[in-house]
Amino acid sequence: MEVKICVIGLGYVGLPLARLFSTKYKTVGFDMNQARVDVLMSGHDSTLEVADDLLQEAIRNGFICTSDIEDIRDCNFYIVAVPTPVDNNNNPDLTPLYGASSTVGKVISKGDIVVYESTVYPGVTEDECIPIVEKTSGLKFNTDFFAGYSPERINPGDKLHTVEKIKKVTSGSTPEIGKKVDEIYASVITAGTHMAPTIKVAEAAKVIENSQRDINIAFVNELSKIFTRMGINTQDVLTAASTKWNFLPFKPGLVGGHCIGVDPYYLAQCAQRYGYNPEIILAGRRMNDSMGEYVAEQVIKLMLKKGLQVLGSKILILGFTFKENCPDVRNTKVIDIYNALKEYGVNIEIYDPWANPEISDKEYHVSVSNILPSKKFNAVILAVAHDKFQSINISKLLEEESVIYDVKGMLPSDLSDGRL
Repeated sequence: MEVKICVIGLGYVGLPLARLFSTKYKTVGFDMNQARVDVLMSGHDSTLEVADDLLQEAIRNGFICTSDIEDIRDCNFYIVAVPTPVDNNNNPDLTPLYGASSTVGKVISKGDIVVYESTVYPGVTEDECIPIVEKTSGLKFNTDFFAGYSPERINPGDKLHTVEKIKKVTSGSTPEIGKKVDEIYASVITAGTHMAPTIKVAEAAKVIENSQRDINIAFVNELSKIFTRMGINTQDVLTAASTKWNFLPFKPGLVGGHCIGVDPYYLAQCAQRYGYNPEIILAGRRMNDSMGEYVAEQVIKLMLKKGLQVLGSKILILGFTFKENCPDVRNTKVIDIYNALKEYGVNIEIYDPWANPEISDKEYHVSVSNILPSKKFNAVILAVAHDKFQSINISKLLEEESVIYDVKGMLPSDLSDGRL
């Protein structure tokens, strides 16, 4: 039987995957956001994950994006790639996943396969999502339809490690389905695949990848706090330590985005359901979540040491996205710097050539400019390491007495007053 693929959710994860599958299979991209669909069908991806020429070529070759559920009814291989955020209390919010599962249930037929890519804790696919598909469709799991899990590993803004160049973990609800899911992914993923023995193993593998990274970054963030008190340059310490072959080269910084700052909470929630309190995982999260406020406090201390008036002062934050060289502002921790500084009665401007001002205002109620201001400031915080910032002459943005704080270590140490 000919494979016809539907990718549900056309964001940072779904669109690159759908575009890639369209090079080999008849592929339809489905998204509830009609405005997003319209822009994509015009040949432009506002997330910049898929280059316009590649998207336009895919459309010419038959790839379509739609918000009409009838357009995906004749597909037989459904891939769910919707966000899995946390709520204000850091509890997993599976609402988008439930909605996507209901959509699949309305169109799935006997013999079809649904594969989930969204980050979840072990058990969610089979215990939470599949029952919704069963109830909506009236079909029986592993008799009438089947499932798989293949965790997304997209790195937003990374043009080197694109979706086809990242090894893919695959799994299926039966050994035979596991092989079929693996074969379909392997046909387009040039980096290869790894077939996990069960869906739960694949789910667990994904959620620990980013939890491990989160804990490692939390360690160097704590080191930064310690060495700052001691008057030692943290970057110099890490450079020296990195000369040992097995030292892990992590750097301090803000930890945001849709994965690293979220996945550990999914793992922690799962552990707590089984009666275990995950101390290291949650300690790492607390450390990393504290860094925005810490940066703000350090800037204020440096200003006071220089005798600068804090109340009513002018501060410029360079960068608002959660990482460098991409427009993604999801779960950005720069907002924590902004909110903490606001409590001191300062006037803040944010310049980011990548961030979408409308999205930033809608999500965080802050004004972000794509145009570098011409006025002078009492303090400049280099929050995100965009390549475009390399050409900025920061000295022209500063009052005679002022503070430069370098969150990402972009500047030579002698040019900044403080850094992580």
